[in-house]
Amino acid sequence: MSYQPMENYGMIGNMRTVALVGINGSIDWYCHPHFDSPSIFGALLDDNCGGRFRISPVAERVKYKQFYWPSTNILITRFLMTDGIAEIEDFMPVGPALDSPWYHYIYRRVRCVRGAMRFSVLCCPAFDYGRKPHQVAIEPNGAIFRADDSSFALSTEVPLRVEEKGGVGGEFQLQEGESRVFLFKNVDAVQCPCPPPEQEAEELFQSTVKYWQRWLSSCTYHGRWREQVQRSALALKLLTFEPTGAIIAAPTTSLPEVIGGSRNWDYRYTWLRDAAFTVYGFLRIGFVAEAAAFVDWLESCAAQHFVPGQSLPVVLTVGGDCLPPEQTLDLWEGYRQSGPVRIGNAAVSQFQSDIHGEVMDALYLYNKYVSPISYDVWVKIRERLNWICDNWRRPDEGIWEMRNRREHFIYSKVMNWVALDRGLRLAEKRSFPAQRKRWLEERDRIYEEVMSQGWNVKRRAFTQFYGSDDLDASLLIMPLVFFLAPTDPRMLGTIEAILEYPKHGGLASDSLVYRYPPESRIDGFPGEEGTFNMCSFWLVEALTRAGRAHPDKLNQARLLFERMLGYANHLGLYGEQTGSQGEALGNFPQAFTHLALISAAFNLDRTLSSRF
Repeated sequence: MSYQPMENYGMIGNMRTVALVGINGSIDWYCHPHFDSPSIFGALLDDNCGGRFRISPVAERVKYKQFYWPSTNILITRFLMTDGIAEIEDFMPVGPALDSPWYHYIYRRVRCVRGAMRFSVLCCPAFDYGRKPHQVAIEPNGAIFRADDSSFALSTEVPLRVEEKGGVGGEFQLQEGESRVFLFKNVDAVQCPCPPPEQEAEELFQSTVKYWQRWLSSCTYHGRWREQVQRSALALKLLTFEPTGAIIAAPTTSLPEVIGGSRNWDYRYTWLRDAAFTVYGFLRIGFVAEAAAFVDWLESCAAQHFVPGQSLPVVLTVGGDCLPPEQTLDLWEGYRQSGPVRIGNAAVSQFQSDIHGEVMDALYLYNKYVSPISYDVWVKIRERLNWICDNWRRPDEGIWEMRNRREHFIYSKVMNWVALDRGLRLAEKRSFPAQRKRWLEERDRIYEEVMSQGWNVKRRAFTQFYGSDDLDASLLIMPLVFFLAPTDPRMLGTIEAILEYPKHGGLASDSLVYRYPPESRIDGFPGEEGTFNMCSFWLVEALTRAGRAHPDKLNQARLLFERMLGYANHLGLYGEQTGSQGEALGNFPQAFTHLALISAAFNLDRTLSSRF
């Protein structure tokens, strides 16, 4: 087999881990038991050695169609051939009690809808990123794969045979109306468990449908582009770690931002930067419980690493622990030979001062819309705001996690302003004891410095850092966090500069927006990366807010937003970036992009509706 395009995948999961299912019926990525655990199927990053679980028709000409069962995260992969129609239902059960025998497994049911069809199945796990050998044993109910510290079972009635590389395979025929069930699950038993009977399999399917439809019924968004907003919400729910409330940046590692390049990072963790956007995105469309759970994670799991006198940690595991040291898997070639494959993320050791603004904004929103924060939490906030007063002048690696430089990034300065501003608002609203005079003075100093040193007279725009001539799309956040009025001439100038084509010094190719000029001199890495989907939605929102006073901006915002919808894959999912040929690049799907889509859609719809 060869590598599928990244955009060919759909995602199933159970709020602990996910699996990526290709449009050809192959599961090529699956970590167990959690998002950041070692992979069991990893063909996404090494087609030869990574491991996969494929079910596909035995035929020369097959048309594929893939979609989600309406209002759920149950993935349907349909095969259309001259001899008939068949489909695979893929999902992980959610909702049953933790002691249920069918919890935490991959469920795959193959159904023949019309005619007669022959299928092949290949299940070839690769434990611990392919580093651990395992033994395979054929059982009456399927097969068991045993490594030193774990075992997985493939339960099925289909006769199997041992294949090379420790896998099993087989073929089976289905007539119209017939089906076969395959369950892949971590087991402690000596023998392979029986697959559920057809009636029980149907009940599992129906109960999972009901769970997702019941969850989605809490969505309060009923505006334009409702289907796309709801799909983003469903994707974000799958990227939530239910035991703690944390949300990961993406379920994959090392999917390249440049094919053949080395911008390959591990995103299977939780960035504190995502806090404000997560809370805002969920609250805007009615998912209060998810927003509250994320703040609970901040207050409990993450707070244990808040050391007085030191910066906040940039990124943590979903359990609130420190990340493992970044290392490379030299035995894997990477997606389309785009190595290295990385585990862990060295950004954990960086100084990124902007995260204080995102965290404070999240806590402010939580206090305003969910529940009052406690005095004990306020004491920690107060200490942190005093720390910001002492440290906001320091250069940092910034939102884009530069690995070759520290600068006075404008985005970081703005977010430090946000931290102090939200702290002042919170203290006033709750009458908390606070060093108001000091915080106000430092907040104003940041503002004046950004306006004097961040503004580039020659470019007539805010630029990436003090003294830089380069634009940065992260500065589109300024009106979104109320640092600058959306109609301020300086903000409008920055938007107009970003809207120029890259060859003319801008960052935008139609609706596609680079995060900064796509040249290696910026971050020290070779190769031109793709455009950042998140930045495209930030541009839409900045134009939307400006459009309340300038109707032409609002029309432009709607046009760009609807064009960006066309860059989602066939399931409505986005990777981190879009390449030069419209392909998905970077880790997939990316939570930040879907959060930005929700925010842009909400504000654009509200502004459009207010005009009538």
